[in-house]
Amino acid sequence: MSTNVNTPAKEKNKLGSLVKAFRHYYTPFIISIVLLITSVIFTILTPGMIRNLTNEISPVGKEAVAGNFVINMDNVTHDALTLVAYVGIAFLSGFISGFILNTIIQRFSKDLRKQITAKINNMPLDYFDTTQTGDILSVITNDVDILSTSLQNSVGMLVQSGVMLVGVFVAMFIACWQMALVVVCSLPIMLIIISLTFKFALPLFDKNQKLLGEVNATVEENYSGQLVIKAFNAEEKKVEEFREKNDLFGTILYKSQAIGTLIEPAMQFVSYLTYAAVLIVAGLLFASGSISDIGVITGFIVYVSLFQEPLAQIGQASSTIQLGNAACNRVFTFLEQEELPDEGEKKQLLDHDHIRGEVEFKDVCFGYDPKKLTITNFSGKIKPGMKVAIIGPTGAGKTTLVNLLMRFYEITSGDILVDGVSIKKMSRQELRQIFGMILQETWVINGTLRENIVYNLKNVDENRLQEILEETNLSHYVSTLPQGLDTEIQKESALSAGQKQLVTIARAMTENAPMLILDEATSNVDTRTEILIQKAMDSLTSGRTSFVIAHRLSTIKNADLIFVMKDGNIVETGNHDSLMELGGLYSEIYNSQFN
Repeated sequence: MSTNVNTPAKEKNKLGSLVKAFRHYYTPFIISIVLLITSVIFTILTPGMIRNLTNEISPVGKEAVAGNFVINMDNVTHDALTLVAYVGIAFLSGFISGFILNTIIQRFSKDLRKQITAKINNMPLDYFDTTQTGDILSVITNDVDILSTSLQNSVGMLVQSGVMLVGVFVAMFIACWQMALVVVCSLPIMLIIISLTFKFALPLFDKNQKLLGEVNATVEENYSGQLVIKAFNAEEKKVEEFREKNDLFGTILYKSQAIGTLIEPAMQFVSYLTYAAVLIVAGLLFASGSISDIGVITGFIVYVSLFQEPLAQIGQASSTIQLGNAACNRVFTFLEQEELPDEGEKKQLLDHDHIRGEVEFKDVCFGYDPKKLTITNFSGKIKPGMKVAIIGPTGAGKTTLVNLLMRFYEITSGDILVDGVSIKKMSRQELRQIFGMILQETWVINGTLRENIVYNLKNVDENRLQEILEETNLSHYVSTLPQGLDTEIQKESALSAGQKQLVTIARAMTENAPMLILDEATSNVDTRTEILIQKAMDSLTSGRTSFVIAHRLSTIKNADLIFVMKDGNIVETGNHDSLMELGGLYSEIYNSQFN
């Protein structure tokens, strides 16, 4: 079984898909960016005011009077208030921008979760057959959270850093081109550090997210299989398997984070070298008279800080950006998986109030693996109202046949007709409305017992519901519950395996579909309960075309027609008496159970 979310060996970058999915938020995003640019512009203007203030209070360049100099407090006050105004506007614009950006990113994350939920309901079953549940859950939870966090921490920062770099770059050359060149010389070094970090860390972050999915899949598998693990004393083995995967995940996580965190001290080292070089050049320029006031130097030091800060931010956020990129690839790879074809335009083809129940299989071929067919050239015709039993050894194709009838899987070739209409022409919704299903694998939701039985139906008659409880032998159990049918149940603990199956049988009875499919419907109940339920099942199937898959042949002796399957084909057909007289596979299986 695959442990990845059906991704190719080398995932394509999905940033284009992310931008496309974000299109509904372009307007508030642009408003946020405009406010962010406004904040950056006023931040860039602050060094100019600092320069003016420095010159106002500095004796350099001023006319000395008796060894003292005169400070114009009006100018100082004006410049100080202007500086405060610039900082205030920058803060307010940045705050509003961040609020808008964070809001739309949270809403975008909500939209992603809605899309994933809708996607799951529209994906073919074979996807879930080849993908571990824990890995899918990791995409839905961890990857969406990481993508959301990455967007929050990086989008605004990247835009702000880009605008800041360009603005400060221009301002530095206007202030002093000689010192600006010194700063520019440090830029390639910083870019090399960032690019090397991305080059070595990005593959590790991609692998990190995939391994996280595998670890989650292992945890989910161990959690759901606790009964088997304990029964076979496999705790140590499972712990060791988890430890191996978790240790590998920890190693990759350590390497990726280590490389990501190396960038910050490296950038700081380059920053301090740049400060030193700028001060040396400033001293030479001041000594030579190229700079006449000290304010240019103090203002330029602020420019250097503003220029280095965006690069440092990018470096510090590189781990988050790369992790977000890996999560983005997994989320959109999942969202771009092939879905079931849309059948919204298909019209209802059958009169559901007058379903005859004739079913015909015409040369049906199917294989879960296209290169290996499970069912080959299966043909058979079922008359309306017949009770059809399907038996055979494990792996003969019994449940597969039913899955094809319900279009859980599409047939490879051939056709299946219901009342003369091809199921290919019918919508899945219409087809599944005319079939009630009782499966061997029980499924109970967290909710009241009533919600579990009624499930997707509305306006169910209370008297009929009570009759169903009697027929399924559930009435006594319901009477012991504190709130009867309205008692909340937990699917893992409140009901036994047999009681869960009785609930699924009651659910099918409540649906009252014109045709029925029973796949080992009484496999989890005891013999006495089975006998009681069998009467209800006989009443339920009376007059309805029904397909019964059973290993207990005592439950299908009264079937109108029995299909005996082997290796994907019908090898014997008839009723119980005729098949026993034939002395073939059916009689062999029957005698093995009762001798």
